[in-house]
Amino acid sequence: MKKILLAILVMAPLSLLAQIKFAHFDMSQIVPNMKEYTTAQTELEAMQKQYEADLKLMQDELQKKYEDYQKEAANLLENVRARREQELNDLGQRYQQSLQDNQAALQKATQEKMGIISQKVMEAVKKIGEANAYVYVVDTSAGAITFVNTTLSTDITDQLKKELGIQ
Repeated sequence: MKKILLAILVMAPLSLLAQIKFAHFDMSQIVPNMKEYTTAQTELEAMQKQYEADLKLMQDELQKKYEDYQKEAANLLENVRARREQELNDLGQRYQQSLQDNQAALQKATQEKMGIISQKVMEAVKKIGEANAYVYVVDTSAGAITFVNTTLSTDITDQLKKELGIQ
């Protein structure tokens, strides 16, 4: 009788463990294939090109004014020379400020667009996780997980691709 009871006590936790399901996916195989990602990349590249063109115009203007100033500096009255130097300094500061503002705007736009994409993937992960009663679903591309035993965990990358409409 004790052996039967002992066998039941040993087997009960193992049978409970067998019911616990884990899953994993690889975000790096999903996001680059999403049409939203391609659209976001195109929009961000266009934004960056526009910023670069604007900065180039400012840089060209600054360069031209500096060259003009150098040619005329020796013949200018002191107050005119000081005013021109201040104009050059102000233009240089506006250029630097525009550079910083453009970088911040590009970074913010990138974070917003990637956040929307990431949220869409996480909603699909949640949907699949709940539908299949997974206890945990882990992104193996994140690097935070040192090891995932793929024989004891279900790879749902293909399910996610299907859920997100990725070919």
